[in-house]
Amino acid sequence: MQDQTEQAWCLTLLTNAVITWTTEYYGMAIGELRGQGRDVPDELLSYIAPGHRENINFFGFINVDIEAELAKLIGGWRPLRPATVTDAGTTFMLHP
Repeated sequence: MQDQTEQAWCLTLLTNAVITWTTEYYGMAIGELRGQGRDVPDELLSYIAPGHRENINFFGFINVDIEAELAKLIGGWRPLRPATVTDAGTTFMLHP
């Protein structure tokens, strides 16, 4: 029983870390958009859920080239992906 409890705590910690990381990048992206003069209403932000996005894979394994990912860092952060603007508004490119 103790092994299951430890596994549950580890998964909880990992989930919280991923959600925190995603939330931080959302803040950077919104700051970038607002810095470009784009309207990002605060009311809209209440509908964003950092736990349900493509960067989180709940089912399976992800192979990561750690050295290549570390090489992309700028000041400790990964660069933001570019956004495109459509008639309906801003659409983030999920796969550059």
